[in-house]
Amino acid sequence: MSSPVLIALDWGTTSLRAYLLGDDGVGLDARASSAGVMKLPAGGFDQAFEETCGAWLDAHPRLPVVAAGMVGSAQGWVEAPYVETSAGAEALVAGIVTVKTARGVAVHVVPGVLERGALPNVMRGEETQIFGALASEPSLGASGGALIGLPGTHAKWAFVGNGRIERFYTFMTGETFGALRDHTILGRTMHPSATHDEAAFLRGVDTARDAGHAGLLATIFSTRTLSLTGQLTAEQQPDYLSGLLIGHELRGLNEVLVRERSALAGKKTLRLIGNDALCDRYRAALARFGCHDAPTAHATERGLYRIAAQAGLVAAPVRAA
Repeated sequence: MSSPVLIALDWGTTSLRAYLLGDDGVGLDARASSAGVMKLPAGGFDQAFEETCGAWLDAHPRLPVVAAGMVGSAQGWVEAPYVETSAGAEALVAGIVTVKTARGVAVHVVPGVLERGALPNVMRGEETQIFGALASEPSLGASGGALIGLPGTHAKWAFVGNGRIERFYTFMTGETFGALRDHTILGRTMHPSATHDEAAFLRGVDTARDAGHAGLLATIFSTRTLSLTGQLTAEQQPDYLSGLLIGHELRGLNEVLVRERSALAGKKTLRLIGNDALCDRYRAALARFGCHDAPTAHATERGLYRIAAQAGLVAAPVRAA
């Protein structure tokens, strides 16, 4: 039986996920809380941490703690300034900032990553998942490089090579879906459904993929007009809109790759990290672009453990014989 050696926190905008990790880097226990960074009152971080992890620390007082995500933002518990691309795990370790809890425990907060340029990009939390994927599959970080997708509210697509995050793109796909559904005329005729309509979803993906269409702003209104003309039911509209937005995301990414003399279908190494149901949607959409991936599980926990090990907070994971 593995012994607890680390408390790892994935502390985002809307939620907190805590993991008790053993000396093999595998989770022994996990807790989830709705105490996201933007939901806490002033000074509420310590209480949220205590409520989530206090029992673990009572049983194991000397456990080190590492945290990633928006907890290190300007609105977080303590600001951990971004490190710049090209960024390796050693840069994240060098940028760690600590904050002391009321019980005297040092929480080691991992910085995010910044890509400078005419259109700067940032990530917080995803960098840890990426290094978790590299820990699980070291060949992803080889010189040939890989493309790692992280679907979500602000979807990220990161290019990694030589064990480093080289560059990345952000697509506000999830947030745009929520805004269109909840705050525009498109949502007026939608009805939520307990089941996913694959055909409607793929119709949206294919509409976005078709180069004959003029782009996102010219196609999203079809969510309403297809309903008005009897081609989509109220229950199908959310899945169609989801497919349309994800399809435009992938079309945009593909155009970036084509300019680099590559293409989604030509990328030999591609991985998705994130919520299973959402990754399934992306997997189906990617197939319409002729591209296939393999899933990466437990990337957050593995990434936090890898960073903690590189920082000297824990030993390298013990692997079973």
